[in-house]
Amino acid sequence: MKLWQKVVIALILGVLCGYLMNIQGPFHYDGSEKLQTYLKPVGTVFINLIKMVVVPLIFFSLVLGITSMTDAESFKRIGLKSVLAYLFTAAFAVIIGLGFGALFEPGKHINLSVLMKSNAQPAASLTSPESFDVIKLFVDMVPTNAIEAMATDRILQVVVFAIFVAITINKLGAKAKIVKDLCHASAQIVFEMIQTIMKFAPYGVFALTSWVVSAQGLDVMAALAVLAACVVSALFAQYLLFGLLIIVFGRMSPLPFYRKILETQSLAFSTSSSKAALPTAMRVVNERMGVSESTTSFVLPLGTSINMDGTAIYLGITALFFAQAYGIHFSTHQYFLLILTATLGSIGAAGIPGGSIAMMGMVFTSVGLPLDGIAVILGIDRILDMMRTTVNITGDSVITLLVDKSEGTFNEKIYYDRSL
Repeated sequence: MKLWQKVVIALILGVLCGYLMNIQGPFHYDGSEKLQTYLKPVGTVFINLIKMVVVPLIFFSLVLGITSMTDAESFKRIGLKSVLAYLFTAAFAVIIGLGFGALFEPGKHINLSVLMKSNAQPAASLTSPESFDVIKLFVDMVPTNAIEAMATDRILQVVVFAIFVAITINKLGAKAKIVKDLCHASAQIVFEMIQTIMKFAPYGVFALTSWVVSAQGLDVMAALAVLAACVVSALFAQYLLFGLLIIVFGRMSPLPFYRKILETQSLAFSTSSSKAALPTAMRVVNERMGVSESTTSFVLPLGTSINMDGTAIYLGITALFFAQAYGIHFSTHQYFLLILTATLGSIGAAGIPGGSIAMMGMVFTSVGLPLDGIAVILGIDRILDMMRTTVNITGDSVITLLVDKSEGTFNEKIYYDRSL
């Protein structure tokens, strides 16, 4: 049985168990305290495992990504153009997610304040709800002690340190090969750890869902339904935005693109993997859309590695969902941090099984949100992951097309050919 199937079954059993132990259930028995004592610790262990890998994941995934771009071609005009376009669409995707989260307010349908520990540590200084100060923000991004930044979950400082380390490794070249290989191996170890942790997801989902439902009734399921509707609506808005980008920047009709990309989307939806859909996507944009082979072979694989628009939307909405559920109000400072870390998080999540959940920990920590509620949404994560992946590969294909058009190597005749 696949992991996502186990998680769904765990969610259903957790809801059933919690309902039977709820005062409004068929037995009118309040067993929430017993579940909190004996079952909730299982969910807490799962959340702690996620917390354990957040900082190593951020550090090593960023070092891996930057040190892998050693080819001079990666830094030429087309590479810079592609990276900037991917970062822009990812950041805009987060904003779309936040907009839909603020509009639908899915978190207001549930109260998760019971999940917040009474002895919770205060958020790091980077997330304090003071008046927004751009200068202070950028000053605080540079750590005075990198180890302390990692220990206290100052995520932006960890990101800056990781980028600085990676650039220095690239600059030293062969002299730092041992360190580079060590970082690459460490990244693979962290990725494997995440896969192992996700095997415990069904147990964490069952434990926390049972406890939350026993304490709050079935309101939690209604809240998850609203969250799912909110995410799907935002993903559809992003999907339409891709067409607008083709109209504005490509000065072409998006209809041929939407028609020809269906083959790629069907594979991405069924596998929930941009990497699995990459060969098909490359064939479609090259042979059926008229994108040059050189641009296809460089920009599209780059996109599947660093561009995750659907994941960016998901990270933004879920952060707002939990803020509303916990009764936390974000300041302008925190919204800025949320956009920045969710954009970086969507890049770090690329190609990592369970990466969106791990990066959710990064985003939540950066704005001072507790991680204890993450397991609650894992039951609906699989179907949303299929939709996110579809949007991800669509965005990669759009940017590849637009970059090729700007380079003057795009074959518009093939693009409009309905026989292809």
